[in-house]
Amino acid sequence: MRVDAVEWFKHRSYDYRQFQDLEAMGRRKRELGLTVSAVLPCRNVADTVGTIIDEIHAVNSRTGNAPLVDQILVVDADSPDGTAQVAASHGAEVYSENELMSNQGPAHGKGDAMWRSLSVARGDLVMYMDADTRDFRPQLVYGILGPILEVPEIRYVKAAYRRPFKSHETVEADGGGRVTELTTKPLFNLFYPELTGFVQPLAGEFVADRDLFCSIPFLTGYAVETGIMIDVLKMIGLEAMAQVDLGTRQNRHQPLRDLSRMSYAVLRAVARRLRQDGRLDQARDPNLPDQLFQFSDYKHAVATPEGLKLQEYVEELVERPPIKEVLRVR
Repeated sequence: MRVDAVEWFKHRSYDYRQFQDLEAMGRRKRELGLTVSAVLPCRNVADTVGTIIDEIHAVNSRTGNAPLVDQILVVDADSPDGTAQVAASHGAEVYSENELMSNQGPAHGKGDAMWRSLSVARGDLVMYMDADTRDFRPQLVYGILGPILEVPEIRYVKAAYRRPFKSHETVEADGGGRVTELTTKPLFNLFYPELTGFVQPLAGEFVADRDLFCSIPFLTGYAVETGIMIDVLKMIGLEAMAQVDLGTRQNRHQPLRDLSRMSYAVLRAVARRLRQDGRLDQARDPNLPDQLFQFSDYKHAVATPEGLKLQEYVEELVERPPIKEVLRVR
């Protein structure tokens, strides 16, 4: 049965404050007999990765005798800035992405590092986390884990947050996530409407059981999160997916030319899945009535100071004929 994104949003969107009792979280994890691996794919993040690892250790220290994270795993892109050395000095397990599964050849970016990490991640649950976050907060650890520990039906949890954009001395509260807003959300509205309730579909923070991650393919580079979202949806269905409001998150902002390449990676990921599913020509089928494409509900999931909201708009697309046909101009 196909689940409506609006209904899903109402009962599968959580707030990190629901899971602030860390001792209770630790007990729950122990009762379930689960272990957790936190995976940080890294490239030139020596200035942030140490603080993030320390924060994970700090969360563990607040859960009594049952730490939430059992393995902190850094997969580094042989960063010349000393990322690996910083991570190791703060107590993480560190691997080179090019040395992991070296029989597969050199690693191809973030998605490949994440895929290769599964060869050394020991946890029953695997939690991916971005390593360039400058305001890393404890809810990025316990908030993500909350729903998957507390709700038996949930197997995949995605982060949701507001992303401010800082330019010189000006801060725009919701100016970040430009690829998400301009590329991913429109594509999902058109081709994968079930996923339109996710506020941050490209968020680097998400968790699932290891078996799920080991059962789906991983696209390399910046296409990885898009591919995972689509493949997880097909594998387990929307009802087994959830998101958690984590407040505000600040990470590096990319130059516009790099965002263009990232957008192209997202577009290629969606096109690849559509082609594999036999749907690539769906929107061009001449046998389908034009009315199907005249009106479209655009769902826009956002994080606000008052919490997560799912806004809906009706977009009308009208195609006018050549003007000479209307004016009878020869």
